[in-house]
Amino acid sequence: MEKITFLNPEFFWLFLLIPIGIALIFWRREQQTASMQISSLQGFKGTNSLMAKLEPLLNIIRLLALSSLIVAMARPRTVDVSNKTKTTRGIDIVVAIDVSGSMLAKDLKPNRMEALKKVAADFVDERPNDRIGLVVYASEAYTKTPVTSDKAVIQDAIRSIKYDNVLQDGTGIGMGLATAVNRLKDSKAKSKVIILLTDGVNNAGFIEPETASDIAQQYGIKVYTIGVGTNGMAESPYAVAPNGQLMFQMMKVEIDEKLMQSIARKTGGKYFRATSNYKLAQIYDEINKLETTEVEELKFYDYDEKYRPFVLLAGFFLLLELGLRNTVYRSFI
Repeated sequence: MEKITFLNPEFFWLFLLIPIGIALIFWRREQQTASMQISSLQGFKGTNSLMAKLEPLLNIIRLLALSSLIVAMARPRTVDVSNKTKTTRGIDIVVAIDVSGSMLAKDLKPNRMEALKKVAADFVDERPNDRIGLVVYASEAYTKTPVTSDKAVIQDAIRSIKYDNVLQDGTGIGMGLATAVNRLKDSKAKSKVIILLTDGVNNAGFIEPETASDIAQQYGIKVYTIGVGTNGMAESPYAVAPNGQLMFQMMKVEIDEKLMQSIARKTGGKYFRATSNYKLAQIYDEINKLETTEVEELKFYDYDEKYRPFVLLAGFFLLLELGLRNTVYRSFI
């Protein structure tokens, strides 16, 4: 809906002249009215014509002309505002997720992997202006989704994450980090970020985590590391039953926090520990706030000037008054 605005609203103060003008009109009429005493008005009956009675309308026409002119000077106009956003600083993010069997531990509800999938999906929704990729790893690693701005593709990839023995069981932190670095090393984004998540210690893979973090540092990639798991014991899978079902027992939670802290510190990131669903959500929220995307909002204003009709109206009233005073009412003035 178009909105009417006034470029020079201060001219509306001139409307204070209207009551003054009305007062002056009445004062002048009193001054110009002569009086005399006569014995009878019988001889003047029928001499007041309709045109004489309408003569005060000339003053009303003049006031209407003045009012129209004041509105025109205030410059009424309609404005149509259109917004356009432009991302001035894009961020490329790769989320590297540990999908080893221990991610099925039930210290987070319903388990670590499902809790992570929900939080990661919310994180993607909150990054509409960034490109995001997804890497999964156990003893080996592969790119599940390359860096893309298509959030629907990322969400589908997150929902499909599961433990399915495609990767040999184990925790290759160096493999996961190196694969994520490989997805970002050629990125032209001004900021490159990896979110590396694990719930164990590095015990597989042929690339050492320290080597992968050195490479990330060389490419200017910041790594946020997250250790997932409660402090103490957790109900974790330890074997597969003959019927194919996983068997669980209480096991000690072991996370190489010194390694994760070292990776984060070396690359300019930060280490977090997620001991519950709530804490995991808080961590992703904090990362979301730390890595802000600069967005420039451009507003376009389309003005349509509306003062011209009021100028024409003022001119019409002035010409009307002038014409009446010099023709029909010339004998009355």
